[in-house]
Amino acid sequence: MLKPLQLNSLLEGCDRGTTTHPTWLVKLRQFCRRAPALCVAMAGSVPAYGVDGCQVLLCLAAPSWKSISQCVPPVRQVLRDLARGKAFPTCAMAGPGNSASHHWSSAPSFCPQQYTRMLDGPNGPTYTCDYAGAISLTVQGAPFARTWWSLDGDSVTEYTPAAKLQLGSWDERFDAELTVWLALRRATSPTTD
Repeated sequence: MLKPLQLNSLLEGCDRGTTTHPTWLVKLRQFCRRAPALCVAMAGSVPAYGVDGCQVLLCLAAPSWKSISQCVPPVRQVLRDLARGKAFPTCAMAGPGNSASHHWSSAPSFCPQQYTRMLDGPNGPTYTCDYAGAISLTVQGAPFARTWWSLDGDSVTEYTPAAKLQLGSWDERFDAELTVWLALRRATSPTTD
């Protein structure tokens, strides 16, 4: 876990666009060039106890938190904590309009269509979701991304069009799985002539 001074140095480096740190910081610096408002809003002192909500917020706003080695342990810890019923950590320094919140999935209304499963039962259909919940991220007052997570530790991030425009590149797994789901759905739909 980053110590307060290391995270402050990282965020200040993002703000200046300079760093002499390892590769993971280079990746975060590249993210900060694309989302400077979030980096600047989060720069400040960070408490050293528990999972750092500010670090997790920054990691979840990255194009792919899984590819940043310093992000993996705190995000995985948050996902384990959520699975155990703990609250999502907060970040007092996030600034107005920058926040994250957790909600449990509820298929079919709050679950992406490609991850919603329907089971036929004696009393009608029952719906389940492949993911237990989602962490919704807001940047500058607008929805930015939603990270869907499962109890087995898997996760996938759904980026908004505005986030994609700002980031330039992102983890495309959510989009790819939606494309496959839509293609399979079209292939199995009866055609009408």
